[in-house]
Amino acid sequence: MTRTEEFEELRPLLFSIAYRILGSVSEAEDAVQETWLRYELSPTRPASAKAFLSAVVTRVSIDVLRSARLRREEYVGPWFPEPLLTDPYEDPEQSAELADSLSMAALLLLERLSPLERAVFVLREVFAFGFPEIASAVGRSEAACRQLAVRARRHMDAGRPRFEADRKEREELAGRFFDALREGNVDELRELLAADVSLVGDGGGKAPQWARGFFGTDHVSHMLTALFPPFFRIGGVVEPHQVNGQPGAIFRDRDGKVLNTWSLDILDGRIQTIRTVSNPDKLGHVGPVADAWAVLRETQQIRPDTD
Repeated sequence: MTRTEEFEELRPLLFSIAYRILGSVSEAEDAVQETWLRYELSPTRPASAKAFLSAVVTRVSIDVLRSARLRREEYVGPWFPEPLLTDPYEDPEQSAELADSLSMAALLLLERLSPLERAVFVLREVFAFGFPEIASAVGRSEAACRQLAVRARRHMDAGRPRFEADRKEREELAGRFFDALREGNVDELRELLAADVSLVGDGGGKAPQWARGFFGTDHVSHMLTALFPPFFRIGGVVEPHQVNGQPGAIFRDRDGKVLNTWSLDILDGRIQTIRTVSNPDKLGHVGPVADAWAVLRETQQIRPDTD
């Protein structure tokens, strides 16, 4: 097998590692490309391409994360990971764990960890790497990596997101939610929302966003039924889709361009959290991006003044 063939076979794993460390599709793709360049220039073939490439992509991702954190501190409004529609890496024995580790809630929880803790946690808890491999990847001793793993696990366990165990039930509930949204059915929406539901958006100052968000059944259901029936009347489309391993949707304008993505946290038969990403810088990999401001203006022109 050539180096190129080895690399392409491992590319899905490398991307999945980088994305979970970075929370960014574009940065993860850049990290994978940098890993290929280093592999191509390596004078000798490693004994294990998987171990070598996983170590390189981890180190590259740690470096990128350290610089990215400064930018995130200056970010306008809430910062959410770039939405990922499909994880290229699959492992039937870990499918549930891989999906849950991709969720917006889990990735936001990872933001609380240091770059080293985050890398160790991802390699150990998500991809089941051994400590010798992890130590090589992050440049620390095995003992130090074990300590990093304990600290990271403690932080993650303290706020670990919980989801409805039955994925089919989650998908069915999400389907009912988006149907009710299209119909403007406030009673159905209220039935599906948790009492303390939150609706929060990431526009990055580059797209319409909902200030600090909406909280509680009354506020969230009122906003949804006021804004979205007019949106659908002007040709807007909601396309249910898995987003970061959880039920969600892509919202598009009448021309099929992407306005935003939504992801839903569902527990105990109710929607607990709705997270939307509308920053156009985070949506280019999903498809051509719409002019969200223009869509909002058109929606408001036909929206009844019920506030």
